[in-house]
Amino acid sequence: MDMKWLGRLLALWAVVCASGYAQIEPVGDGKTPGPLKAQHLTVELVTQHPYVYPSGEFNAGLVFTLEEGWHVYWLNAGDSGEPPHAKWTMPAGITATDLKFPVPQRLPLGPLMDFGYEEGVTFPFTLKATEKAKPGKTHIEAKVDWLVCAQVCLPGKAVLGMDLDVLPAKPAEEKTGEEPVGAIGSALKSLPTPLPDGAKVSVNATPTEFLVTLHSPDKGEVWEFYPFDQEQIKNAATQRVESFPGGVRIHLAKAEELTKNPAELHGLIKLDDGWGYEFRVPVSTAAAAAIPGAAGSTANGGATAEIWGFLGLAFLGGIVLNLMPCVFPVLFLKALALVQSAGEERKRQRSHGVAYTAGIVVSFWAIVAILLLLREGGSQLGWGFQLQSPVFVAVLAAFLFLFGLSLAGMFDIGLSLTSVGGGLAAKQGYAGSFFTGVLATVVATPCTAPLMGAAIGFALAQPAWITFAIFTAVALGLALPYMLLCLQPAWTRILPRPGAWMETLKEFTSLLLFGTVVWLVWVFGRLFGEDGVDRAVRLLAGLLLIAVAGWAMRRWQGKWLGVAIAVLLIIGGVAIPLTGQKAAEEEKARWAPWSEAAVQQAHTEGKAVFVDYTAAWCLSCQVNERVALNSDEVQARFKKGNVVLMKADWTKYDPAITEALHAVGRSGVPTYVIYPAGGTAKPDVLPELLSKSIVIDALDKDLK
Repeated sequence: MDMKWLGRLLALWAVVCASGYAQIEPVGDGKTPGPLKAQHLTVELVTQHPYVYPSGEFNAGLVFTLEEGWHVYWLNAGDSGEPPHAKWTMPAGITATDLKFPVPQRLPLGPLMDFGYEEGVTFPFTLKATEKAKPGKTHIEAKVDWLVCAQVCLPGKAVLGMDLDVLPAKPAEEKTGEEPVGAIGSALKSLPTPLPDGAKVSVNATPTEFLVTLHSPDKGEVWEFYPFDQEQIKNAATQRVESFPGGVRIHLAKAEELTKNPAELHGLIKLDDGWGYEFRVPVSTAAAAAIPGAAGSTANGGATAEIWGFLGLAFLGGIVLNLMPCVFPVLFLKALALVQSAGEERKRQRSHGVAYTAGIVVSFWAIVAILLLLREGGSQLGWGFQLQSPVFVAVLAAFLFLFGLSLAGMFDIGLSLTSVGGGLAAKQGYAGSFFTGVLATVVATPCTAPLMGAAIGFALAQPAWITFAIFTAVALGLALPYMLLCLQPAWTRILPRPGAWMETLKEFTSLLLFGTVVWLVWVFGRLFGEDGVDRAVRLLAGLLLIAVAGWAMRRWQGKWLGVAIAVLLIIGGVAIPLTGQKAAEEEKARWAPWSEAAVQQAHTEGKAVFVDYTAAWCLSCQVNERVALNSDEVQARFKKGNVVLMKADWTKYDPAITEALHAVGRSGVPTYVIYPAGGTAKPDVLPELLSKSIVIDALDKDLK
């Protein structure tokens, strides 16, 4: 079973348990405070004093003592569960506050993460008496319910009671400010507290994370975050903590259910000694700096040295980007071009360097401008956001794959373009350098180098002019190695002489590009979640068309026919992985998963059932589905006959499907069976190859 679905089933079980509280017989009769024995725990009421007095208040607590391996829940139970509740019956003039929840712990259970308490916990609360409280004996009562869990969850209920003396006035022996002791005292000390003086929390939202930054001199070794509200973070995800002088930053993965950033984040930060800070702060949509505390100071006219520091980091980060795997193939291309132009005059070589640098800088400016405009419009985007677009990823994969085919020797892009356009040929050298810089930028942005992290985070949280300045520094760092060689042609002497090795090097470079394409196919699939495998296969099919485009360019080298065919095939290759999503979703909604029980259930409801026994590797199955089963005419007939559609997927061996096939005299797929309403008529097995008329005629016959 898929772990995600297992988690959902466990959560559903907890809800079912909670909904059954009304049927659970409570322990206790409300006359004693306990301890009362229930399943896997004991529960009792404890108080600071056995009395109250008008206008006075004192502390009390609800104490749970748990068997080993069992737990109860915090205010936010996490992925499943329910916190304890107490409903009070009080005499006039006496009230009780809500239960207060101590700092919890993380309780992993399979794919889930719960928040709660093991061994034992005391939930403190406050009893208050007003002037209306009448002196004498009085009785308070609490109806308590809870959910106690280990591998299974069990609901429980208890009725606890306590007698109190209502005194006419505060007793003389009671000391002002007396601190509670015992279970109540320990519980009060374990409650979360406000942030201490000098501490500050900020929360920044990225497309996938909340970044919680705490500035505090009281810094422990281990930190954990607990949300007070549900469906904000992935509770079971690892919370990555970055430490810095004077504070920490916690990376929190967003919950899948979260479609919009909350206005504020209400949370609890737990230190390694069990101490907890509670806070409620607005969520900023600007990316936070990787070194907390940097963002904001410069925007308000802070130290100029700080700007120069981040400019330096950005420049160094741009240099490091040249070593990233996704940038390395592009540098190989420029190295080839530089060696080939070693005999050119110095001025021309420098011009190539300037064109390459201009391509990088202009591309960086364009991407940052788009990012800032989208950010102003409310989009939550970060650097490398273009790889979140399926269209962009598909186009980039297609482009790099085509380029790789050219380097591998399948065809020559340069010769094709030269023959087609004489004017373009005259400008090809510098244009090639410029657009190689563009390509370097496109493939570099997802591979943020380590030294760039702080600079990029700082830049995206600053005014536009600072953002552009920092990203210009990144661009110049990326362009620096090639630019230096162009400005100092003598350094090209260290490069090998042109020769046959260059063809081998070019072919080797194609392998690097193909490796990048493999990564892009993986990224593309991840963008579609559960349908990722199907989408990745569609992208691979599109790349096959692009390979045919490469063949056309070689077959008709230098002719408009080859270019025209190649362009059409490339467009088709990009379109294949991006189309059909809506149709796939509609098909999934129409066809229910097959099971023998589901067929019987449909028959008890008086409905006929059509079962498509299929498999992903069955080509004729796919053809039949597209030609006949999913056609408008056949679907309309299914709907008219109130037929339940089921798909028995035999892609992986399933003994139940195998047995069902044998029952109708078949041993493989495709197999199509109409089970008439009522379940008494003999199943009607259709031919392996379908047409619309075959299906409609069979339905007309079997649905009489």
